Amino acid sequence: MDQQPTLRTLLGRRDLHLSLVGTEDALPAGALERPLRWVHNSDLTDPTPFLADDLALLTTGTQFADGDAAGTADYVRRLVDRGVVALGFGTDVHRSGIPAELAAICAEAGLPLFEVPYGTPFLAVARAHSEAIAAQAYARRTWALETQRALSVAALRPRGLESTLTELSRRLDCWVGMYDAAGQLAHEHPAGGSSPAVAGAASDLLARGGSANRVVEERDAAHTLLTVGRAGHLRGVVAIASGSLDPETRTVVTSVIAMAGLSLEQSEQLARSRRRLHRQLLASLLSDDPTLARRVLGSLPPAPVIVAVAAGERQGAVSEWWERRQGSPPVFLADSGDGLVMCLAADDAPVLDELSARVGVRIGASAPEEYAGFSRAHAQALTALRRGGGGTSVARYAESAEASVLAAFATDEARLIAESRLAPLRRHDARDHAELERSLRVWLEHDTRLEPAAAALGVHRHTLRTRIAQASEILGADLGSFPARAELWATLRTAGD
Repeated sequence: MDQQPTLRTLLGRRDLHLSLVGTEDALPAGALERPLRWVHNSDLTDPTPFLADDLALLTTGTQFADGDAAGTADYVRRLVDRGVVALGFGTDVHRSGIPAELAAICAEAGLPLFEVPYGTPFLAVARAHSEAIAAQAYARRTWALETQRALSVAALRPRGLESTLTELSRRLDCWVGMYDAAGQLAHEHPAGGSSPAVAGAASDLLARGGSANRVVEERDAAHTLLTVGRAGHLRGVVAIASGSLDPETRTVVTSVIAMAGLSLEQSEQLARSRRRLHRQLLASLLSDDPTLARRVLGSLPPAPVIVAVAAGERQGAVSEWWERRQGSPPVFLADSGDGLVMCLAADDAPVLDELSARVGVRIGASAPEEYAGFSRAHAQALTALRRGGGGTSVARYAESAEASVLAAFATDEARLIAESRLAPLRRHDARDHAELERSLRVWLEHDTRLEPAAAALGVHRHTLRTRIAQASEILGADLGSFPARAELWATLRTAGD
C-alpha cells in the first residue's frame, strides 16, 4: 500500500532543492518518516495557536533577535510541544544562512531543520506537498477500487469466502484470519498467523454477542478484529494483522465483512436445506433402496460401504471437518435422532480414525455392506456405538461380532435363568470340592473330545468321562446330543464364572 507523504518525501523533491541541516543520524529514530499533514509558513514569535499537528512550518526568521538564545529555545520548544514535524528556514531573505543557535537548539530538541534556498518560494514547497497529498489520495482510491474488483472476482470462485479473505490478505500484505461462530479458526492466510491472544479476543467478542471491533496489542504486533453478522446472531470474527486502518482500507474491509456475513448467512440457509434433504434421503436408504438418493445426488460412495454414526454434540464439527478436508473421499452425511450418519466406501474406512482423533468424537462403524443391506449396516453402527462405551475412538461392529449373538442374549433375565440352571451343579462342587462345572467348560471348549480336554485338566480320560456323566445326571440333561450341549454352552457363557 502507498504510504502517506512524509518529511522524507518532501525533502526528496529535487526540484525544490531543500536540504536537511545536520545528519539524519543525529535525529530521533523515524523523524523523517512521520506523516506530513500540511506545510504552513509564519514569522510570528508564537505561531502555535494557528498550527495543526504533523505540520511542517516555514519561516524567514524575522522573529529571531540576534543573541536571544533563550527566546529561540522557547520558540523551538513550543513547536515541539505542538507536534510540528519539522522547521524549514528560508535563507537569504532577511538573514544570510541559518542562525547557528537555531540549528543547535533544533538539534538538541530533536526537531528536523531544513534549508529552503532563496530561489524556492514557500508557495512552491506548500504546493509540492499538496500535490503529493493529492497523488497519494488518488493512489489510495485507485488501490481501493482495484482491490474491490479483485475481491469481487475472488468471491465468485469455489469456496468464495475463503478466496475473498485470501485475496484481502494479499492486497493488505498482512495476515488475515476468520474465526467461526464457535471461535475456531476457520481460515487464515498465510498459515500460522494466529495466536492465543487473538483467538481469545475473538471468542470474547462472540460471547458478548454484539457487533463490534477491537484492536489487540500483542508484543510488537497489533491485530484489528471485526465481528461478522448482526448483533445477537454473530457468524464469526475477521482478524487482520494491522492495528490501524486508513479510510480506504477500512472501506475495503467493511465491504469484505458485509460479503462474509451475507455468504455465511446464505451458506447457513443452504446447509439447513441440505440437511433436510439428506434426512429424507437417509429415510430412503434405510428402506434398502438407493434409487432415489442416486437420482437426487447423482452418485453415492461406491459399494460396498461402511455406515458410521457419530454421537454427541460435535456433529456440526464433524460436518465441517468433512467439508474442509482436502482430498476427502466421497461421503454421504445426514442428521438423525441417533447422531450424524456417514456413509463411505469400505476402502475409505480408515479415515474415520483420523476424523475421531481430530474432532474428538465417538463413532460406531458397521461391517462392509451393499446398499441393499443399508438398514442392517445402520443397525450395526448403532450397536457398535453403544458397545464402544465412552472415549473418542471408532468402535467397529466387525471387531465385536465374535460375541455378538451370545452378548445380545446376555440380559439380566437370561443371566438369572442360567445361574438357576447351574445352581445344583455349583452347590455340588462347593460341597464336595469337585470341579464338574470347570470340567464341562474345558470339555466343550475342546469340541467334546475327551483326550485333549482331559490333558488340559490334568486328569485321565476315564475320570473326565465319569465327571461328565455325573454332571449330566445333576443337571438332568442328556449331554450326548448336540442341542443339549449347545444349550449348556450358552448357559455357561451367559452365567459367567
